[in-house]
Amino acid sequence: PPSRKRRNPRSGRRNAARRPGSLMDESPPAQTTDRERAIELAYKALATRERTVTELRCYLERKRVGPRAIEAAIQQLTEAGFLDDARFARRFAEDKRTLELWGSERIAGDLRRRGIEPELIEQATGATSRADELASALVLLAERVPGPPANDRERNKAWRLLVRRGYEPELAYAAVRAHERRSAVPRNRAA
Repeated sequence: PPSRKRRNPRSGRRNAARRPGSLMDESPPAQTTDRERAIELAYKALATRERTVTELRCYLERKRVGPRAIEAAIQQLTEAGFLDDARFARRFAEDKRTLELWGSERIAGDLRRRGIEPELIEQATGATSRADELASALVLLAERVPGPPANDRERNKAWRLLVRRGYEPELAYAAVRAHERRSAVPRNRAA
């Protein structure tokens, strides 16, 4: 019997590319401008999570977008209401205070790191009263230190926890003392 040659599976594709009217014959799509690319990348970045102007600018710079295109994209997104540092700072402070039980100092530090202006940071963190912050610190202590601190070492450990979370040292001290009094009351009543 005559030997059959194996047919190259790619050979049909090559020939299709040479035929007039085939898909391969069409010209490639026009290149997008730098501005259009910046806007597209910015929308994609904001679709994953909310960002500050500074964060978005850094993101676009890492994607090698030109400075004029970056400014145009930021302006367009700000005008459309998708980019707002004041809203970001307010929401960030509320979330971190409620969900993570952070204090104002830590929230302010993180907002500074994200490029938020000092006036906006003050507005976002200044909305909380000292009593609310003390209550938040007491909730954190109740979660992390269930019983009253037995000695100075445990008191210091609780105080350091609060200071790391961004509470002012004086407020942290008051919270540890209040937690100690609050935790000791049920024990005395039970005895």
